[in-house]
Amino acid sequence: MSEIFSPKQNRLLAALPDEDYQRIAIQLELVSLPLGESIYEAGDKIEHIHFPINCILSLLYVMKNGSSAEIAVAGNEGLVGVALFMGGGSTPSRAVVQSAGHSYRMKGVLLKQEFDQSHALQVRLLRFTQALITQMSQTAVCNRHHSVDQQLSRWLLLSLDRLSSNKLEMTQELIANMLGVRREGVTEAAGKLQAKGIIQYSRGHITVLDRPKLESQVCECYQVVKTEYDRLLN
Repeated sequence: MSEIFSPKQNRLLAALPDEDYQRIAIQLELVSLPLGESIYEAGDKIEHIHFPINCILSLLYVMKNGSSAEIAVAGNEGLVGVALFMGGGSTPSRAVVQSAGHSYRMKGVLLKQEFDQSHALQVRLLRFTQALITQMSQTAVCNRHHSVDQQLSRWLLLSLDRLSSNKLEMTQELIANMLGVRREGVTEAAGKLQAKGIIQYSRGHITVLDRPKLESQVCECYQVVKTEYDRLLN
């Protein structure tokens, strides 16, 4: 039996007043997003805004030499494409699918019309943007001051918060690209977590076995971001 999807699986859309939700819902298109697909590239004019429902989208900054580092993640708590309603139209980062799944997308021109028309939508989009800025800022601090072990733990918890299961499909090479560290560092950090019985890792499949223990390993950055998301989006 095929899975049934609804825009209300995105928490931001579900929080809208019914009149605003119904008007926006008819303008949404369900799309399937495979792992690694690019939603937009750095400098591209953003044509659509995405409201993920069961996938995770990663915002990456890519250097001239091709190396990259993740600056934020977004899932069913929000959206991807804030440049559309903030007036920029494009961004120096790129967005790629970190965890495969589905998303509802909306044409940028329609989103801007709704943003101008709906106060409730304005408030929720701007609050999400503030939460996203907090995540970006804390990620920069974490990458500068904390170990790869702590960064990996933070990344795993942020991902779990946006998924309905405790399983992720992600190779160590992709994780290294996300964190902006060497693959050997991720291998060592994942090995430590596995030795402690916190995760099980095999051929690109990560299963978190003990979330409370994982939370005890993580640096303060995870809780700072989670607290701000809960404060602004609830």
